[in-house]
Amino acid sequence: MRPDDPADLLAELKLQTFDNALGRRIIETHIWAVREGLRGATAYDLFDGYCQRLVMHGTPLWRAHAATETLHPQWNGYGYTWRRDLNAIAPEQYPHGDDQEEIWVTSPFYDLIRRARGGEPNPSMRRRLDAGPEQRDFPALKEFFAASATDYVAYLFTYGERGDRSQGTGIVYSFTADRKGGFAEDDTTLLRATLPALSLAMKAHASYVIASGLLGTYLGEDAGRRVHSGAIMRGSVERIRAVIWFADIRGFTPISDAAPGSVIVDLLNDVFETLTAALRARGGQVLKFIGDGMLAVFPFEETGRAETCRRALDAAIEAMQALDALNTSRAAAGVPAATVDLALHIGEVLYGNVGATDRLDFTVIGPAVNEAARIEALCEPLGRSVLVSPEFAAATMDGDSRLEPLGRHALRGVREPKEIFALDPGGGNPAADVAELRRP
Repeated sequence: MRPDDPADLLAELKLQTFDNALGRRIIETHIWAVREGLRGATAYDLFDGYCQRLVMHGTPLWRAHAATETLHPQWNGYGYTWRRDLNAIAPEQYPHGDDQEEIWVTSPFYDLIRRARGGEPNPSMRRRLDAGPEQRDFPALKEFFAASATDYVAYLFTYGERGDRSQGTGIVYSFTADRKGGFAEDDTTLLRATLPALSLAMKAHASYVIASGLLGTYLGEDAGRRVHSGAIMRGSVERIRAVIWFADIRGFTPISDAAPGSVIVDLLNDVFETLTAALRARGGQVLKFIGDGMLAVFPFEETGRAETCRRALDAAIEAMQALDALNTSRAAAGVPAATVDLALHIGEVLYGNVGATDRLDFTVIGPAVNEAARIEALCEPLGRSVLVSPEFAAATMDGDSRLEPLGRHALRGVREPKEIFALDPGGGNPAADVAELRRP
């Protein structure tokens, strides 16, 4: 029997019929972890609750840590550190690119992961920190000992088949004691018998976090949340009022023809990050990147129309200023720069699932979206980077002198020419034009 095999350990304990205090603690903790996992508890609450239960059961737990890999373009993983003296748990996020930092490659966790990759199933580690310097063979263990820790145990549980990252790849734990003599045999038995159940519950939340993170990244925060909450049927749409933001890189085809693919990808990433950064704090939702174009919306209730339009215009101004700085930087580096044309419109759109039975797109459709694209096409002929519709201008120009009229212009596919407005570099006062727009 392998002493760290959960199935063998539980079989041994079953022979004892759990007719003792340890057995009862194992059963209670196991049932608690399963129940909390079925309830959908977060990893934060699961780990905090587990550590609290260990302390209530008499385990001399001073510090505990759990970390797991995730599947996200920004984060490589996340973790939680629990401290008894602080009665608190601190969440952490680990960005990509930190795998080779010295503090990581010299850690006990890295050693466990290395052993697991070498084929060792669910590796573990114990160091009796007060037994001598040879037990403090990692820098972190020396720090723990200096802080009065006496014992350290760590466990790794892997998820799924090797190479399958859809639910993360596993979870690693460490537990540190501060009692003389460290953990008793009952303490480590309790950990080894109940951590598999906790890991299943943590895995369930990890799957949820991965799914919600990927949906938000690829569909947009609001659209991803709606899909994850059950808005999955083809044709399930709702009518919403929104500001439509449509941006496009001017002259992108000649730029892409003249530069290597990797340079073009870097350009697109820089431009889209600059545009999106201006939206994040203002309620804008990026729905999709279409080649060198970008579609975003600012949903609103009617009472918030004017404020939403002002936020969208603020975002446009910030984005254009940031793009100027970006282009200056890229030109100095000898790489292509880009002029971005942007249109802002307002109207009612259909928001939801459209597409084939096996390939859906959560997006907005409607005449207002088409008009925004047509307005953006006028930017180059009119020599402006930001154009807005008369409907948008009418909603935002009260007390706002940042727009100026450019006259009426024909839009492809739109019956009547429309008054087009642009950002006014001089900040004029178009109050008279607002009044004209609102005349019956």
